[in-house]
Amino acid sequence: MQSIKWLGAGIALAALAACQPASETSAPAEAGLAYMQEASTFTVLVGGTPIGALEIAAADDGYAIDYEYRNNGRGPTMVESVRLDENGLPQSWTVEGASTFGNPIDESFEFVDGEARWTDNTGSDQAVPAGDAFYVPENASPYWLAIAARALIEQEDGRMAALPGGELSLSEIEDLEVTGEHGDRTVTSYALSGTGLNPTYFLMHGDAFFGIMTPGFAILEAGYESEDERLRGVAAEYGARRFEEIQQRVVHDYDAPVRIANVRVFDSRDETLGEPVSVVVVDNRIDRIEAADARGDGEVVIDGAGGTLVPGLFDMHGHMGETSAFLNIAAGVTSVRDMGNNNDVLDGLEANIQSGRVAGPRLFRSGFIEGRSPFNSNNGILVSSEEEAVAAVQAYAERGFHQVKIYNSMNPEWIPAVIAETHANNMRVAGHVPAFTNADAMIAAGYDEMTHINQIALGWVLEEGEDTRTLLRLTALRRLPGLDLSSDRVQATLDAMVERGVAIDPTYAIHEALLLSRNGTLSPGVVDYVDNMPVSNQRGARTAWADIANDEDDANYRGAYDQLTEVLRMMHERGIFIVPGTDLGGSFTLHRELELYQNIGMTPAEILGWGSWQMADYLGAGDDLGSIEPGKIADFFLIPGDPTEDFKAIKTISMVMADGRVYFPTEIYPEFGIQPFTEVPNIMDGR
Repeated sequence: MQSIKWLGAGIALAALAACQPASETSAPAEAGLAYMQEASTFTVLVGGTPIGALEIAAADDGYAIDYEYRNNGRGPTMVESVRLDENGLPQSWTVEGASTFGNPIDESFEFVDGEARWTDNTGSDQAVPAGDAFYVPENASPYWLAIAARALIEQEDGRMAALPGGELSLSEIEDLEVTGEHGDRTVTSYALSGTGLNPTYFLMHGDAFFGIMTPGFAILEAGYESEDERLRGVAAEYGARRFEEIQQRVVHDYDAPVRIANVRVFDSRDETLGEPVSVVVVDNRIDRIEAADARGDGEVVIDGAGGTLVPGLFDMHGHMGETSAFLNIAAGVTSVRDMGNNNDVLDGLEANIQSGRVAGPRLFRSGFIEGRSPFNSNNGILVSSEEEAVAAVQAYAERGFHQVKIYNSMNPEWIPAVIAETHANNMRVAGHVPAFTNADAMIAAGYDEMTHINQIALGWVLEEGEDTRTLLRLTALRRLPGLDLSSDRVQATLDAMVERGVAIDPTYAIHEALLLSRNGTLSPGVVDYVDNMPVSNQRGARTAWADIANDEDDANYRGAYDQLTEVLRMMHERGIFIVPGTDLGGSFTLHRELELYQNIGMTPAEILGWGSWQMADYLGAGDDLGSIEPGKIADFFLIPGDPTEDFKAIKTISMVMADGRVYFPTEIYPEFGIQPFTEVPNIMDGR
């Protein structure tokens, strides 16, 4: 096979001239099938911790596949059967099981008499004429990458039409040496792209699947788990190269004053929209605000065309990765509070953002602390005792984290000591309600902020001994419609939050997705942008999260959403401080998160000031961020419309300035397979 190197446009696509030799682990071709993988076991790992397995068994003309893992008390379970033709293309494919949040999977594909037919969770029951095209399952194990790779290797240019849409493209990256229980091997890394936002990086040993790798997650052939950390680092570097190259193409770092002319500035303190002005930025700071038609020598002038300039927004509940970092910038989300991550992975991403190697928001980091259990998450620091939990607080304090976040498997008996140590270090405490306790106890113990509105509501509907380390912390919300929100139990919780000044990070939009998404119906949170997204995102937008088994479930989940909305309205009226965060990656979903608060009586102007200035002030960053004023860091974005009249205008952004660097989302989105929403503003370079 021709060697394919890294070139200036990301992972280069070049001709794949010949096939790889068969590997030692491949069975002889049977029934005309070009490649056959012997039965194999692969280990699923998160941050180096085994959490599940992928089992592959070769059949006469395809594969039987079992895939399951559990992280943070949840994960997918899938059983697949794949039959291939003599060219390695799927002739039939069935997938049964359940998704991460429990939505049943019953997907099938069949190619008969030149026609492709499939049914999936989008409600699709489709049939289309098909030539050489590869069906990409909506739900499948990562082994589909190996099947696709073998088919794409046979193509002269490494490309093939995909069903239900898009085009798959395969790029070889490099050979890597690995060592494990079965000896030393040379494996080849590939990138497969075409139907989603980013390439997927995976490994083949000859024509045999070896694994998949991301910075935090990997699936590797059993016996080679010791390579996990190194290979995740390789994946992080691949991503950094890709995003660095994108950054070089789309960033505009002018070596001159930049004037955004003829714009109306949204005053985030007063929550008002001003008359037309021009805003001048020197280096990364706002230097002055002048008349709309003012000009100076040697400036780069960006024509605001009478649009609105809004301070950069804050997503107060993120778990940052490279893709979400870049797309947040394109969406005007210039600051993110990271609420828990693989600390080493986030260290690398933050360093790349700060150096300007990749685009991304300013990060405010929370120290994630989780107790060890069969259900624990694998982020942050895992602890097995009160002493270890207190030591974790000290470690985060030494690194300058602004708060700690307590998670589901922490022993409730340790919480007072953790809170005392955190407050002693002038840090805040936020978090979930650990299993086998309730929000009232955590408020009394000294939480400064509750994380997720469901974590509070569970204390009103759970029975003693029920375990919220499982999906019960989501599925129990079905009980909310029968709850009297005026009851003493509910009111006592809200009273305690008011008395103690406890804030709430509700993650409203993720509850909308969980409770209102349905198979075959477009999820309400994505209607304004989904048509611009890649095929895989469009399919996901028409798929339920939860298991909606019957009409009663449907009604109860919808009723639960209405109840949570009413609780938020009551909190807002009581003056309980609410912080807007998505837990969905931010970007488009932060726009939706903010938009939803109109449901509880907030006006568009209130929401914009709250999502910018008030969050900067809440995080102690108000001297530099949150408003458009001389001396502040240049974090803001330009939209053609008036978001104080129609909040949806915020979803159409023509320019973003982040830390003084200029980005045009129209140049960024095609790099991720997203169709742009606006034109690039007119630019006059007076240098």
